[in-house]
Amino acid sequence: MRATLGLAAIAIGAALIPLPPAAVERWYSRGFYPPLQHGLTRASSVVPIALLDVAVVAVVFACLALLARRWRRDGASKALRAAGIALVGGASALYLAFLVLWGFNYQRLPLEAKLMYDASRVNRDSTFRLAETAVDRVNVLEKNRTAGAPVDRQALEVAFARAQQQLSTAAPAVAAPAKTSMFSWYLRTAGIDGMMNPFFLEIILNPDILPAERPFSLAHEWAHLAGYANESEANFVSWLTCIAAAPDAQYSGWLEAYRYASAALPAADRRALQQRLSPEVISDLRAINERLGRADPHVSGFARNVYDSYLRAQGMSEGIASYGAMLRLMAGTTFENGWVPQLRR
Repeated sequence: MRATLGLAAIAIGAALIPLPPAAVERWYSRGFYPPLQHGLTRASSVVPIALLDVAVVAVVFACLALLARRWRRDGASKALRAAGIALVGGASALYLAFLVLWGFNYQRLPLEAKLMYDASRVNRDSTFRLAETAVDRVNVLEKNRTAGAPVDRQALEVAFARAQQQLSTAAPAVAAPAKTSMFSWYLRTAGIDGMMNPFFLEIILNPDILPAERPFSLAHEWAHLAGYANESEANFVSWLTCIAAAPDAQYSGWLEAYRYASAALPAADRRALQQRLSPEVISDLRAINERLGRADPHVSGFARNVYDSYLRAQGMSEGIASYGAMLRLMAGTTFENGWVPQLRR
C-alpha cells in the first residue's frame, strides 16, 4: 500500500511540475530519446501486428484472472479493494512509463522558439497567399501524380530525414510501417486518421483514409515518432516532408495546406480560391469530406473532447485546436531555397 501511494505521489508530481523546456530539449529530446526511439521502433516494426492490441488483450486478461483468483480466495470486498489499489499503482506506473518513453516531448522547446518566426506575419493576406500557392501547386501536381498508387515510402523517408535535419541537430528518427489494429473500427467511427503508440513507438493508420491523404497522415505520425508531440508541429513537419518527396506526397502536403489555409479565410475568399481548383482536386476534397462525414458524430465528439482534455493535461493550452495552429507556423516562418525553414541564430 505504501509503495503504491509513493508511486502515485511521484506520478502526480511529474504531471503537475513541468521540467524546464531547455533542459528537456537538450537532455531528453536531443539526448535520451533518439536512441530509444531508434531501438524501440525498429523492434516493434519487426512485428507485423499492432503491439498495442497485444498489450491491451494481455492486460485485460491478466487483470480479470487476478481479480477472479482473489475473489475466490478472499471474497468480494477484499478483492475489489485489492483491485482498486492495483489500479492506482498500475495507472501511476503506466503514466511514468509514458513520460520516459515519449511523453516528456510535450515539454520540449516549441518550434516558434527555434524558427525565424514572426507572429505579426500571420494575417489574412499571408494566409490568402499561402492558399493561392497551394491552389497552384495542387492543380499542377494532380496531373503528375499516380492516383491510387501506394506511397513511395523510400522517397518519403528521405524527405522526412531532411525535414528533421532542417529543424534540429538531433539524430533523425526512424520511420515505421503503418499498421492496422483491432481499434480500427474506432478510428473509422471517430473520424481519426491515425495514432502513434507511445509505449512501443509504432504507428496505426485508419485504413479508410484516401490515397490523397495517406502520405500526409503517415508523415504526421512519423513526426510524432521524431518527438514532435505538439499536433501543429507534427503537421508542420509532415508538410515539410511531403512537399520535398515524390509528386503524390507533394500533392498530399499541398492539399492539406490548402484545407487549413482556406478554412481560416472568410467565405468570399474561400469561394474565390475554390473556383481556381481543377475538377479533379475538388473531387478529392469532396471525397475527404464524405469520408469524414461518415464518422459517428457522437463518437467523434466524444473522442474530440477526450483528446482535447488529454492535450490540455500535457500542457497544450490550445487543446485540439493545436492541429490548426500549423497554419501559424507556415505563415509566420521565414523560408528560403524552396520552403526550407530558417532557424534562429
